Amino acid sequence: MGATQKPGDTEKQFDVIVVGSGAGGMTAALCCQAQGLSALVIDKSDRYGGTSAVSGGGIWIPCNEDIPRVGGTDSFEEALTYLKFLIGDAVPQKRIEAYIRNAAGMVRFMRERFGIGFRAVKRYPDYFPDKPGGKPGYRTMEPAEFDAALLGDELNRLREPYKGTLLMGRVSMDQVEAHTLFTRGPGWLWLTLRMMLRYWFDFAWRRRTARDRRMTLGQAMIAALRHAMAQKNVPLWLQTGLESLITENGRVVGVNVEQGGKRLRLLARHGVILACGGFEANQQMREQYLPKPTSHSWTAAPPINHGDGIRAGQALGAATAFMDLTWGSPTVGVPGASAQCGIFVERGLPGCVVVNRLGRRFVNEACPYTEFVYAMYADHAKTGGSVPCWMVFDATFRRKYPMGPMLPGSVQPDSRLPASWQGSVYYRAGSLSELAGKIGVDAAGLEDTVRQMGEFARQGKDPQFGKGDNVFDRYYSDPGVKPNPCLGPIEKAPFYAVRLDPGELGTKGGLLTDESARVLREDGSSIEGLYAIGNCSAAVMGRTYAGPGATLGPAMTFGYIAAHEIAKNAAAWPKPSGVAAAA
Repeated sequence: MGATQKPGDTEKQFDVIVVGSGAGGMTAALCCQAQGLSALVIDKSDRYGGTSAVSGGGIWIPCNEDIPRVGGTDSFEEALTYLKFLIGDAVPQKRIEAYIRNAAGMVRFMRERFGIGFRAVKRYPDYFPDKPGGKPGYRTMEPAEFDAALLGDELNRLREPYKGTLLMGRVSMDQVEAHTLFTRGPGWLWLTLRMMLRYWFDFAWRRRTARDRRMTLGQAMIAALRHAMAQKNVPLWLQTGLESLITENGRVVGVNVEQGGKRLRLLARHGVILACGGFEANQQMREQYLPKPTSHSWTAAPPINHGDGIRAGQALGAATAFMDLTWGSPTVGVPGASAQCGIFVERGLPGCVVVNRLGRRFVNEACPYTEFVYAMYADHAKTGGSVPCWMVFDATFRRKYPMGPMLPGSVQPDSRLPASWQGSVYYRAGSLSELAGKIGVDAAGLEDTVRQMGEFARQGKDPQFGKGDNVFDRYYSDPGVKPNPCLGPIEKAPFYAVRLDPGELGTKGGLLTDESARVLREDGSSIEGLYAIGNCSAAVMGRTYAGPGATLGPAMTFGYIAAHEIAKNAAAWPKPSGVAAAA
């Protein structure tokens, strides 16, 4: 499917080389092809899709053309007000404006040129909907579902989704369906039955693979991009790892790569786009840049990103920014899993509380996951007891709701969980004091905190941290619980605790870029021929996380911008002489 490499070749030449096969990289390559440029995508893994393939697949697109269809409104001014309020002066306004001005155009271009569709999610709020310019929905878009059969044999090379994003670990669900199921919304039982029956009665497909034919979330996004690449003959080379950038007269003209034990030189006539992720799997870089303590074992991302592109850019004098930040998420360790399980929605449900070693709360449990991890480290600096912290809940919560890798007890009781999980994934006890002893938390503090949470639940108001006060908090809650769908008592034994580590979806820091995705030096000059997007670049969001999809949205948008910038300048760029020196 699509062009393939010839392993015996030692040198190839393309107009553009894209390093990384996630959503940003594939988008960039397709947009280059649409401008009449030959593009090659390389990836060191034996699977394509990067972290995008295991993601929710959402893209945060202000002013997208689907907003009126779902009953919303948006404007450039509102989006800029919102982002400037959140980001401040940490990112140049020109770069923020470039994102807002091009995001909707990127979505339209991908639909019209390649048939890759997205739709606005009406009720998925911005992460700070009560801030100036914030919205209660509309800006986040999810990919249209995709028929896996269209991929042919390439399905086998697509990075598999995490089981936590699948119903019963098998059945695909989109963001709207997931919201209905997690919150036990109207019709959730009938929806579950329909989804399961559709999956199991697809007999012809079941004989081929256990993977769902109906692809959603990040799987649908990457599958659609890969299918478009095949249709347009844009080659993808896997197991081709970046070693260094090739320069000539100060301009990047290609990459040195390792493929099958051989070193190859791949020349790029008009530019190299680095889209190969951050450094969350590189413990040395984590120790160098991230807050302590830190561990690569805590990440929710596949263990594939080691900062190769960032280090290659630094070797040429590229500046970096936000290297101490992550797209943080609390995570739970699962024995034998390749990555930890991110805890995104469970914290907003009623009947749970998160405490430090003193048994005290330090954060609104339902807050955006990046803010949650910031709060973990801030409290740890004060108390020394929040890394890790503990999510505590009771038998009612356990019966009704999912928790990390555990399905609701009504579906998956404790007796059906692996025996090794008790005392590692979760802890259980007949009383709060006994539970506190098992997890090393102050018993008196925990009992007092649980008593307070019961009072807050009855009052419907959290005076400490405001859990449930805004529409984002309530998005993943239980509307059947009154008066506050995010607050419930913790009173029925047995009691449970799950350890939360400060993990992440990826790192935020990377090569500093301008509004055209060009990589910059410390003096502000650009490194000619070098571009960076996605987590390989310093996040346009700065410290914040504007809304669902504010990682992938910028990655794809700046891939689109980089491709058009390269095409605009292509005629003026001299071709490499072929005597380039490796950097």
